[in-house]
Formats: sequence, structure tokens, C-alpha cells
Amino acid sequence: MAHPLEHRPATAPLAHDDADALADAMRAFGTGSRIRLLWALLEGERTVEQLAEATELSQTLASQQLRVLRDLRFVAVRRDGRHHHYRLYSHHLPALLAAIRHHQEHREEATESAVAAEAAASA
Repeated sequence: MAHPLEHRPATAPLAHDDADALADAMRAFGTGSRIRLLWALLEGERTVEQLAEATELSQTLASQQLRVLRDLRFVAVRRDGRHHHYRLYSHHLPALLAAIRHHQEHREEATESAVAAEAAASA
């Protein structure tokens, strides 16, 4: 994992290959079940069973989605006998998840404001 001082500035131009790699990584956010699993891992390391219970997913579905997240390097796994313990792969993920949630809250506020303005205009 790169040290924070080794990162390129966010304002640096984005090459086509980098954009494609980012788009591929964003597949992690393509389903609500994966987002809920990532959110559940904000509290720390958990087993598949604990994650399934916390997210109200079947253990089979949780395992399938965790495999996708592991392949995308959003989660890491530690094996302890028969149990697999998952954690967020990077220290950047909590901030990324928070930013996504905050962005969505702003989108919802804008939609509510637009609906209210439209209703007021038609009244």
C-alpha cells in the first residue's frame, strides 16, 4: 500500500488507463449488498457469519459479494481455522464511504428542493 506522501495529487490529469482502472474498481459500489458489507466493516474485522447477520444477507450471498470485494481489493481476509475474518483493505475506505454517503445526501436535498420549487410554481 502506498504511503500518503507517495500518492499523486487528486488534481493530476487522469490517463485513459487510470480512468478505466478506477471505473473497474467502482464496480464495488454496483450493488447495495456490497455497500452494506463495506459499511458493516467500518466497525472493524468481522466473520462472514457476523457480516451476514449485520447486513441481513444470506451467508452464501455475503460470501459471494465478499469475494468480489476481495478481488477488487476493497476487503482483506484473515483465515482462522474454518473462519474467515474480513476487514477493509485500505485506510482510505472509511473516508471514501463517508464521501459517497454525503454526496448522496446532497443529491437527495437537491431533489427535494427541486420538487418543492416545482410544487410552489404550479400552485
